Amino acid sequence: MVTTPIIPADEFDRVWQAPVDRHVRLQLIADMCRLNTLSAVKRAGSGHLGSSFSAMDIVVWLYYVEMNTMSIGLGDPNRDIYFSSKGHDVPGLYSVLYSLKVVPEQKLLKLRRLGGLDGHPDVGITGIEANSGSLGMGISKGKGMAWAKKFQGHSGRVFVMTGDGELQEGQSLEALQSATQQRLGRLIVIVDHNKVQSDKRVSEIVDLRDLERRFEGFGWYVARCDGHDFRQIEDALTRFQGIQDRPKALIADTIKGRGVSFMEHTFALTSHSGLYPWHSGAPDDRSFLEAHQEILARANDQLVALGLSALTTKEPGGDEQTQPTARLMGDLVGEPISQAAVRSMERVVSHEHIADAYGDALVDVAAERPDLIVLDGDLASDCRVRKFETAYPDRFIECGIAEQDMVSMAGGLARLGLLPVVNSFASFLAARANEQIYNNASEKTKVIYALHYAGLIPAGPGKSHQSIRDISLLAALPNCTIIQPCNAAETRMAVAYAVYEAAENCALRLIIGPSPRQIPLPEGYRLTLGHGVILAEGQDALMIGYGPVMLHEALLASEVLRSRGFGLRVVNLPWLNRIDVDWLGETIRPYDRIYVVEDHAPVGGVGDFVRRTLDGMVGVKRVPVYLYGVEGYPACGRPGEVLAHHRLDGVSLADQVLRNADEAELT
Repeated sequence: MVTTPIIPADEFDRVWQAPVDRHVRLQLIADMCRLNTLSAVKRAGSGHLGSSFSAMDIVVWLYYVEMNTMSIGLGDPNRDIYFSSKGHDVPGLYSVLYSLKVVPEQKLLKLRRLGGLDGHPDVGITGIEANSGSLGMGISKGKGMAWAKKFQGHSGRVFVMTGDGELQEGQSLEALQSATQQRLGRLIVIVDHNKVQSDKRVSEIVDLRDLERRFEGFGWYVARCDGHDFRQIEDALTRFQGIQDRPKALIADTIKGRGVSFMEHTFALTSHSGLYPWHSGAPDDRSFLEAHQEILARANDQLVALGLSALTTKEPGGDEQTQPTARLMGDLVGEPISQAAVRSMERVVSHEHIADAYGDALVDVAAERPDLIVLDGDLASDCRVRKFETAYPDRFIECGIAEQDMVSMAGGLARLGLLPVVNSFASFLAARANEQIYNNASEKTKVIYALHYAGLIPAGPGKSHQSIRDISLLAALPNCTIIQPCNAAETRMAVAYAVYEAAENCALRLIIGPSPRQIPLPEGYRLTLGHGVILAEGQDALMIGYGPVMLHEALLASEVLRSRGFGLRVVNLPWLNRIDVDWLGETIRPYDRIYVVEDHAPVGGVGDFVRRTLDGMVGVKRVPVYLYGVEGYPACGRPGEVLAHHRLDGVSLADQVLRNADEAELT
């Protein structure tokens, strides 16, 4: 097992105070932050190195030179403000804040852990100025901050970092035009122009072409620089000081993965069949050691050449100094989960992954349905539609980071008789494009929406990616059926139902990670509209669940309760807003209470739907329905600790069921 050494904060003080050229010191500081970012991500088991490294030199310049950083985290209304709109680069920002002793060491060492640092920016962390992770909002937020400073008579500039692919989001263009109209001279947008999205070049997804002309066309003052050359960064920002009547944009040409030779996209793209492998995920042990050694050796060689002593590193104590990374059943995925995190979700067995089954099913169906068109929002690898893209390139549409545009385009396809299948993460698709989904539904056409990354787990990326509102948003549509399969076999059945049987819109709610166990389905099981299926028998109470994560916990609760002499029947209900009343009446008949465990907020989920269905049933006894769901905002951390935090792990569920049963007896 490798260790994950970091550079102590005091070493940054020593280097920054060294009597050498400022630009040399900055380069050393940037590499030191890269090393700590690498160790933090490795320790977490997931994170984003490529964009953290491409933005690092700019962020170091801003915090060490450009901004009045003495007031970081103190709420000084005259402070300069910096935040990243893309959010992927936050491990790098955390490392810079650690170097300035804003973020404490114990927090840095708990990246993506409960009580540590969120996987995307969160204002609950000292030094973070805005929440982000759902792309395209940052320039608009920066506008609000700049306008407020002017209105309140406060000084200070607002710096917003965006990704280049992020500019595909329509909200970015809306913000560009109004910022000029509002004469927001305090607003400075910096584009981390590393020219690579999650795994392909920006030009291959949606080509942005001439970014300078794009900004200038909206009336912005624009400069361009090498984003790794401190002198060029300094020159551009100095020129900005003389422009007060309009917003400014700095297009910084950068290299994704800068600072580690084999992670730099100029090398990595050609070495991995044109796909960039270092956008997300922790490196394997060998890659980590090679990257760590490369960064440390470069910094130490420079220090020695300057007559200074080499860097001191420390190996942090505590549990899980590092975890080997288990990628989510593929080489190129959005959010790998560490081996230790997977172990914390109880037992793991080898079985086909839901996401892979979904992708394979699309390819199989497409052979019989020439009208089936797949649309993607720059998540082809994560959503497992890369196979479809390869097999049917003429029926695959890459829409880029633009969910609203993608959904409305699907609506146009459907109006002309095609069957579009829309793919994105659930938190972005159901919420950001909700009005567009509603509009499509009102046309009475049929669109299939695949909502990946649904639910609470994986929890490392934080609340921007944890989708616990999508059921309520989509269930409000009168002609949309929501299905969440529990394993690969049921996934294939769900795809087949959506394509061949459904007369209305369908939303397939899919997890992206490996399920903690193979959810058992009875031999001969068939997906039947509105029907669930019994997974475990029990005579004392009934628990309804859906999806592999919560069904695993429900089954675990049943096993725990059985050892305590209490029988809990567990039912898989894959239909999240369609219930056959005859099936429901027969299923609940032996019980005087029902429990529903939600991979969702308790409001607007399956439990609410079960309650409403029961209220409308004639001749069925009224039984109480108890909901166990994600209360409040979802926690960030490893799967096991987050499930326990929300009391949705099997042991906590068992305890709550027993407590409820005891209270019922007393009354």
